[in-house]
Amino acid sequence: MTQTTKVGIIGAGGRMGRMLIEAVANNPATTLAAAIERSGSTLLGTDAGELAGIGALGVTLTEDLAAVMGDIDVLIDFSLPEATEQNVQVCAEHKVAMVIGTTGLSDAQEQALDQACEQIPVVYAGNYSTGVNLSLKLIEMAAKAFGETADIEILEAHHKHKVDAPSGTAYMMANAAADARGQNLKDVAVYGREGQTGAREPGTIGIHAIRGGEIIGDHTVMFIADGEMVEITHRARERMTFAAGAVRAASWIVSQPKGRFDMQDVLGLKG
Repeated sequence: MTQTTKVGIIGAGGRMGRMLIEAVANNPATTLAAAIERSGSTLLGTDAGELAGIGALGVTLTEDLAAVMGDIDVLIDFSLPEATEQNVQVCAEHKVAMVIGTTGLSDAQEQALDQACEQIPVVYAGNYSTGVNLSLKLIEMAAKAFGETADIEILEAHHKHKVDAPSGTAYMMANAAADARGQNLKDVAVYGREGQTGAREPGTIGIHAIRGGEIIGDHTVMFIADGEMVEITHRARERMTFAAGAVRAASWIVSQPKGRFDMQDVLGLKG
């Protein structure tokens, strides 16, 4: 019998956590081995499968991440930057691989993640859907083809509950375009416009965020040249897409050497 990857999930009691539980159960290459929830949660002690609505799995929610490190091969973390920073340290200490979908990490937290990747393999991506990562490849191709003959504008829309902006996916798309043109995004990004902004600076990349309702995630990258425009759009229709992608990444990362990877690596789209 083929051995499956033993997965731990951070924030198992939340909406994304419950989807991850279901996605792990639906993937024949993975088994849920631990479900972690915040201290004081009323869900502690609940069976993870029952919580996700798929039937008992024999794994109950616990608050002690360190205590389950010996039970798992990989930890999936879609939480908040401060929590992820702590979880990265715990995983590095115990040599447990990670899949991280947390967005909005500070520069210091990014540096801490890079240091941890010297000890363990980590997949870190702003978006785990196959479609988004295919879109990144198309954006790279378009940016190389147009160069600076086309202005680039990125528009993203998410639900009203999202706490960071622009989205991690928008940053991924902007970085893909900037890298393809040999630019540093920090030097060319323009976030929204207001007032007397003057004429558009050549080579800049505009990034704009919309928040409202229950939009799961819409992203459009516009390449606006004189006489023509190309749009690359991805629209998410259900969050399970992200959960299934993250679980796919979890199964993949456990056989990789220490280092930092992204979903492009998982899908074999690099190069």
